[in-house]
Amino acid sequence: MRKASLSRKTAETGIEVELNLDGSGRYDCRTGVGFFDHMLDQLARHSMIDLKVRASGDLHVDDHHTVEDTGIAIGQALVRALGDKKGIRRYGHFRLAMDDAQVAAALDLSARPYLVWNVDFPTAKIGTFDTELVREFFQALATHGGITLHVDRIHGINSHHIAEATFKAVARALREAVEPDPRMEGVLPSTKGAL
Repeated sequence: MRKASLSRKTAETGIEVELNLDGSGRYDCRTGVGFFDHMLDQLARHSMIDLKVRASGDLHVDDHHTVEDTGIAIGQALVRALGDKKGIRRYGHFRLAMDDAQVAAALDLSARPYLVWNVDFPTAKIGTFDTELVREFFQALATHGGITLHVDRIHGINSHHIAEATFKAVARALREAVEPDPRMEGVLPSTKGAL
């Protein structure tokens, strides 16, 4: 089973993550940041990865550490669950429309972290949530998940829709990348012999 549990504790946050790559998209995410929980739910549901997150952080300062450290923990758990990566598709891409927003995501589970981010928001906040934290989450996820990740906003005028389309597009690309490839069973998807 491609599952992982991870606990990460710092002076600023405590994060517990459980995930199952072969799940059904079940989610149970509680970080204390309502909009972020909603986005994590989308990530789980549309990637078909079961995801449970418990986070406690210094929310009296702001949401930054909680969001970033959750990205770190999910990325690290993803690496554990993928194991040697034999038999996976490795690559994924998806272009997702949500009302006024359209976002494209492409990724490679290459163990070479890199983020290309072409997503801007018309507002600085979605409710009380800082829109700049969307990038912080994906930077942490890419870095600690060993993901080359490109995200591009094609259209969008509503910040909530842009953020949600981003999480959903990445989720669908991730779903494709982690799926077993029946033509590559037991084979590493690389000519290098290592990922």
